[in-house]
Amino acid sequence: QVKLLESGGGSVQTGGSLRLSCAVSGLTRRYCMGWFRQALGKAREGVAVFTANDVPNYADSVKGRFTVSKDNAKDTLYLQMSSLKPEDTAMYYCAADLPQCWSLVPLATFWGQGTQVTVSS
Repeated sequence: QVKLLESGGGSVQTGGSLRLSCAVSGLTRRYCMGWFRQALGKAREGVAVFTANDVPNYADSVKGRFTVSKDNAKDTLYLQMSSLKPEDTAMYYCAADLPQCWSLVPLATFWGQGTQVTVSS
């Protein structure tokens, strides 16, 4: 059974930083993975994903501020977020088994429960 468990969310002020973690278990093969978010009243959107060659693909809104990485030994995916803005406020989800590894479209077989990030001005 595949499980994704996010952590690291919280409340910060504009310009602050947070690092999200996604602990993965139960994967039987290598999956394409990424981070997505959903703000209240808005559609879920892609934030950062890894392509099949482990090259990251970022949404334009987070380029230069967010960095996605993974530790294969620990089966953990990370999202380092810096220079946070109020518009980054959302529930952040880790996902695995994306049908298209490079795509930021929020489609995936496996989803975590999410971790809330709130950025105040």
